[in-house]
Amino acid sequence: MGIGGALTEARTEAGLTVAQVSERTRIRETIIRGIEHDDYSACGGNYYARGHIRAIARVVGTDPVPRIEEYDAAHLPPQPEPASPEEDTDRYSWRLPGWQRITGTTIPAGNGHSGPPAARNDADPGTGVPGGITAAEAFRPWMPLEPKRRLPKATVALGLMLLAAIGVLTYLLVSGGSSSPQAQASHHTTGRHVVSSRRVVHHPAGSGAAIQPASVPLTPVSAAAFGPDGTSQGDDPQQASLAIDGSDSTAWRTDWYATANFGGLYSGTGLLLDMGKPVTVTGARILLGAAAGGRLELRAGNSPSLADLPVVASAHLPGGAVTLSVDSPAKARFLLIWFTRLPADSSGTYQDSIASVSLSGTT
Repeated sequence: MGIGGALTEARTEAGLTVAQVSERTRIRETIIRGIEHDDYSACGGNYYARGHIRAIARVVGTDPVPRIEEYDAAHLPPQPEPASPEEDTDRYSWRLPGWQRITGTTIPAGNGHSGPPAARNDADPGTGVPGGITAAEAFRPWMPLEPKRRLPKATVALGLMLLAAIGVLTYLLVSGGSSSPQAQASHHTTGRHVVSSRRVVHHPAGSGAAIQPASVPLTPVSAAAFGPDGTSQGDDPQQASLAIDGSDSTAWRTDWYATANFGGLYSGTGLLLDMGKPVTVTGARILLGAAAGGRLELRAGNSPSLADLPVVASAHLPGGAVTLSVDSPAKARFLLIWFTRLPADSSGTYQDSIASVSLSGTT
């Protein structure tokens, strides 16, 4: 019985369907069916195939080690025998005249140093190493060690005094400039004041000065899984709407990957939000999985293409609830929550999720 037959038998005994195994392992059903027929072409290589076998075996309740060993024996090339200690020593030993080998390295036969002989003639007869020679000198006998150079105390003191003088001068300049009488704001009933730290700018009533509208909650029309080539390459596309259903107990999840940078297969993965019309987003609150360690970008644009969605905010090592502020808001119809690196999960793989998205801005 092959690997696929053993996993199929264990799944049947556990009373699980392929769909249930897919839901618990986050592995696509087509890949699971292929493995159960000993077809690993859809796995993406030996590394991923071994990870799939391990994950499926744990879910169906069988030991993954024999299955992986059987896969390695059938699909991995034999490993070369390691070199013997003698060969390895000979490979890295030096063979210059006048040198003798000791424990895999070499030292000069005799003193071999330009320093005074009286300081280095107490050789240790047990090792053959000349006495008084450090490890660094033994490996470079032609380059005597130099003593540490220290700055004179007077130079250090002069530098500290100069730094203190610069600090006092800067404080006096700052405190003197901010005490101007113009910094005091006055109150008038016929206009509006904008107060800064240096002056008061008065805008008379009816002068036409622009007032920014207040931010309001924004609701996406739809959500779609998104990959480097668009919505046709997204992870777990059937569950994308769970990220905007208003419930924190449901979530869209990325596929799991063998490394934080998607096993070198993709530049990223994420969720595309369609606002239905151009809006100005000023902030976003995204509820991610609990694990921290990834990298997240918020992109915005009017075309659902990665190249047309520039970065407007980002977060490093996010985990749990993440709040992003858009420093330069611009009108855009599409928002992309884009993972460029994933955190590690409890199984030793890399995956993240989005349970809810709250947006604010103006329409």
